[in-house]
Amino acid sequence: MKPRATVTTDPDRTADGAGAPAGGSAVGDGEGDGKDPTGGQTGRSRTSGTRRARTPKSRPAKNRPVANGPQAGGITWRQRLRRDRTLVLMTLPAIALLLIFNYVPLLGNIVAFQDYDVYDLGITGSPFVGFDNFTRIFEDYRFWEVLINTLVIFVTQLVLFFPIPIAIALLLNTIMSARVRAWVQAVVYLPHFFSWVLVVTVFQQMFGGAGLVAQWLRDHGHEGFDLMTDPGFFKFLVSAQAVWKDAGWGVIVFLAALAAVNTDLYEAAAVDGAGRWRRMWHVTLPALRPVIALLLVLRVGSALNLDFEQILLQRDQVGAGASEILDTYIWWTGIKTGDFGYAAAAGIFKGLFSVAMVLGANKVAHMLGEQGVYSKK
Repeated sequence: MKPRATVTTDPDRTADGAGAPAGGSAVGDGEGDGKDPTGGQTGRSRTSGTRRARTPKSRPAKNRPVANGPQAGGITWRQRLRRDRTLVLMTLPAIALLLIFNYVPLLGNIVAFQDYDVYDLGITGSPFVGFDNFTRIFEDYRFWEVLINTLVIFVTQLVLFFPIPIAIALLLNTIMSARVRAWVQAVVYLPHFFSWVLVVTVFQQMFGGAGLVAQWLRDHGHEGFDLMTDPGFFKFLVSAQAVWKDAGWGVIVFLAALAAVNTDLYEAAAVDGAGRWRRMWHVTLPALRPVIALLLVLRVGSALNLDFEQILLQRDQVGAGASEILDTYIWWTGIKTGDFGYAAAAGIFKGLFSVAMVLGANKVAHMLGEQGVYSKK
């Protein structure tokens, strides 16, 4: 068995291994293999017969890609395209549909600046009138009445409809039985698949003059009522219809957000003595706040996009004064009468107004510390 080699080093030697040993020599087996007991390689010092450990030095990496260069991440865009060609091919049909049905029709907004004649002249032959169609909109007092009525209906739906999916999601989250929770969620979500024709028909059979509620009141000696033809109740009626139809869709979003809440927070709050209401107020609602802010911003952006079919089906029952919204007004005064230039100008105004509402609501979300639609840089 070969004797182990011992290396004596100078205690005054620097930390990086520089300098020669002051004294002593390496006693080896005479073979000069140059290996230390741990298997590492040793080097010879300038003094004969002595050895010292070689300090490893870091070498700069060769051909390292620049962080912001064309090969960032070590791969070019051509290589990424070749690697992800299957995913790109899968998304091409969706991109084509998006371009055809969402972006190509934007070219038709040119009719807002024309005295458009759809039957004889067309887009290429219709004369340009500048901003005359927009001037007609701003001078039309009926247009501003419809705009205010649209905003009133939107605010009513925002106050009555938006908190209900949150409340239902919190209620379902407290149900311990998964089977009961799934059954309730399915029942609440089912009306989302109904058309507005069916929804309006159900409400007519329930709250109309000949509906079940009115007949039950008459059978018990009370005077019946007809909520479907009451102009003052119309904004609450359409809000109730929207709640019944679309609340289940919002419940799914908030339940998904609740599933991501760390359960350790509930346990820590319970250990600190927090009851059910305090846990909901201090743990659950703060976890839902980013989702609430995002959905609220998107909801505000669609302030003028009320359900056209829902309002049109009930327009004649309560009158245009109570039920007219911007979409039905554009359809009635623009498209139905053939004044397409006026309708296109009103549509552009609606789009610009919605963009301004989204930007304003997103700014408020940033002021409250939330991300909103896009993060603040």
